[in-house]
Amino acid sequence: MKLLRLKITDPKGFRSLPCGFEHHFRSEWTLQDELARPADFAPFVCAGPNGSGKSNLLEALAAIFYQLEVLRVRRSFLPEALQGENQDSSPTTFELDYLIRVPAQYRRQDGPAWARVSVWRNPGESVRFRWENQADFSADPNEAFKGGHADILLPEYVLGYSSGENEILSLPFFKMRFVQYDEYWQALAQQLSYPGHPETRLAYLDNGFSQAILLCNLLFHDEASLQPFREDVGVEALKEFRIIIRRSIEVTAKQAAQLTSGDYVLPSESQDGRFADNPAISLSPETGGYVVHLTQRLESDERSSIIGKLKRCATLSYHDEESDSLILDYWVNDATKAAFRNNFDDSALSLFQAFQVLLTLNLYSVSEQLKTDIYRSTSHYVSETVPTLASDQRIMRFKFVKFMKQGVSEPMMLKDLSDGEHQLLHSLGLCLLFRNTNSLFLLDEPETHFNPDWRANLISQLRQCLPGNGDVGQEMLITTHTPFLISDSKPDKVLIFKKDKISGEVSISQPDYNTLGASINKITMSTFGKRETIGGHAQALLEALRARFEHGGENAEELIAEIQRELGDSVEKVLLINAILDRQERRGRTEQG
Repeated sequence: MKLLRLKITDPKGFRSLPCGFEHHFRSEWTLQDELARPADFAPFVCAGPNGSGKSNLLEALAAIFYQLEVLRVRRSFLPEALQGENQDSSPTTFELDYLIRVPAQYRRQDGPAWARVSVWRNPGESVRFRWENQADFSADPNEAFKGGHADILLPEYVLGYSSGENEILSLPFFKMRFVQYDEYWQALAQQLSYPGHPETRLAYLDNGFSQAILLCNLLFHDEASLQPFREDVGVEALKEFRIIIRRSIEVTAKQAAQLTSGDYVLPSESQDGRFADNPAISLSPETGGYVVHLTQRLESDERSSIIGKLKRCATLSYHDEESDSLILDYWVNDATKAAFRNNFDDSALSLFQAFQVLLTLNLYSVSEQLKTDIYRSTSHYVSETVPTLASDQRIMRFKFVKFMKQGVSEPMMLKDLSDGEHQLLHSLGLCLLFRNTNSLFLLDEPETHFNPDWRANLISQLRQCLPGNGDVGQEMLITTHTPFLISDSKPDKVLIFKKDKISGEVSISQPDYNTLGASINKITMSTFGKRETIGGHAQALLEALRARFEHGGENAEELIAEIQRELGDSVEKVLLINAILDRQERRGRTEQG
């Protein structure tokens, strides 16, 4: 995918992006240059001061693709709050142009390798699509998504990640998580088959997926792909892990009615306490309450179901009848990895999507009213409203994830890693998982916990994880306050954000100098508006010493000695000492004359 242009035409604007905001991501010249070098992946680096609107660009793209995803997902799986046209869909009007790599199965022998897609929405109208390479193709979503066109017109996945608490970026992704849960609940109610992957394309890969990301990469990828893990974090072989799946939960009579015909016929003994019209629901012999066997559609077919596949890969599995939980233990060796490859299509992504489905079931405790509020919200704080379950209340969880680490004699737990190590494994791991897809990555400050060396190498590591093979094309936007990311990027891939202090409007420009290989001092002064290269307290001490020098009456040698003693090496210190020496030299020449 390659973004070309975004314009906000909503009269209310979007966040700090005003009505009429427009950004061209690529000129025709830079676009042709990129198309000629398909393997040369480089992200867009969004830089600028705090509060300058960097994240708003990512939020706008996430909000637009959320709208498109709601239109794409089968209507029968959409909750009532998303069925009508009156749902909030900020920005209500917009224009978006991009290129998307045409999948091989949809490409004619003489057809273009890239589809040039325009998506727009005018006031009072529904979204429209145009595939500009096909002059006769212009349609509304209902028409556009027929016959596999969704696979051509939309990125395979839109992936979000924020190292902080960017609730607005995560909001559209969380909405789609609830849609995914409702889709499964619908399948359970109607006893439909359920695939081993989410229906929706939007995925917010927050810290709740860290263990799944690491496991999938360590189980499937070779040494060359995992080199970034080895070099910086020192992660070696995966040794063992446990998966615990809680199979059933108690529900209210209202929830039970959603899964049955509504006629509460007492189940027969031959049905093992389950209702005749839906074997997913039964009465608890202990409490008399309604029990939903929540994982039923994921284990009903031992051969093809997600849980059936996980059981076949396990070293040991057993059922805890008291908690109705399935415990799967894995002692990892070559045979274990081979089992996962055989059962999950030789694909780390296939296994990860199975984990996505199971982890989404942890949303079972969210009430219908809360989900409706979030569906209709434009600024809901998800983390404050979605309940966090105790570990034994979750439908799916990982335990005892142990691996070897360089310099450590015994296997260590994932939770023993530092915040920076977690963040690096997470950021690079999600890139490895989706490296062979036409996806859009929206990463909000993924390097906040990195040391300077890791920050300096992040672009190189991303390029290593997303090398590009000519058949797919990823697009990535990264927000950052790190000059190192700018120094590793060409000017056309650096977006400098500024926010007007009076109007609050955001503007984007590109650097007027060559950023690739530029010094950190140059970038700090030019991009972040900080002309000093030392901290604020040190700068205040230096200015006090400068004032004493300019006031006069100080012994030059003693003042220089004090400066050397009080301050470490810096450009500012050298300039001040040179100024003192220059004055002393001029004074000496004057006295000699």
